Amino acid sequence: MMIDQLRQLLEDVKNGRTDVGEALDKLKDLPYEDLGFAVIDHHRCLRKGFPEVVFCQGKTPGQVSRIFSKICGGNRCILGTRAAKEAYEAVREIYPDAVYSELARTLVVYRGERPVNKGNVLVMSAGTADLPVAEEAAITAEVMGNEVQRAYDVGVAGIHRLLDKLELIRWAHVIIVVAGMEGALASVVGGLAEQPVIAVPTSVGYGSCFNGLSALLCMLNSCSTGVGVVNIDNGFGAGALANAITRMIGRT
Repeated sequence: MMIDQLRQLLEDVKNGRTDVGEALDKLKDLPYEDLGFAVIDHHRCLRKGFPEVVFCQGKTPGQVSRIFSKICGGNRCILGTRAAKEAYEAVREIYPDAVYSELARTLVVYRGERPVNKGNVLVMSAGTADLPVAEEAAITAEVMGNEVQRAYDVGVAGIHRLLDKLELIRWAHVIIVVAGMEGALASVVGGLAEQPVIAVPTSVGYGSCFNGLSALLCMLNSCSTGVGVVNIDNGFGAGALANAITRMIGRT
């Protein structure tokens, strides 16, 4: 749909030929912007509830900053993942208040009010080595408008540390469990929690972990009910999925 069609749609709404609901359905297909090296989906927020997220890895700092400048125009909060510090510095030249997490490699620009609280998300990690992926998940869920609590280094090698977090587990609407090695923490949490558990295998571990494959297979083979699994090291995917679940809270 081009600009002339958009003008016609607005005119139809104004004159009562099209109702607002029908117009919104048509707007979901609107529009994209071709930058030559990237095609910006300006209506991702309307369809998905959050603007297009910028995967910064493999892009030059200049490309990242230009994409951010295009997305930031009409959105309150913009997220970049797998961002190097050079990309952050390029974006900060345009948006001085940009927030960078070196641990999670996330880049966030807030424009106006922060998103409203949708639900409670608990992010748990088996070990300290899993923190980069866990923080990517936590920051993603936060910037999408959720209250996030963290419980880190509570792996099954010291199960008493996990049992001390039962109150936090009960607090959450969704739980994200991040674990490498054999990935057993997701099954244990799944056995304790009634909420959906999103399991994130990480590439942390010794040689036979096969860069996260052993944790992935362990999580996929979990006997605990209510456990779903995202890809290896995909903290962003877990945070976005948690947000998709909390968006449904209160809907009829």
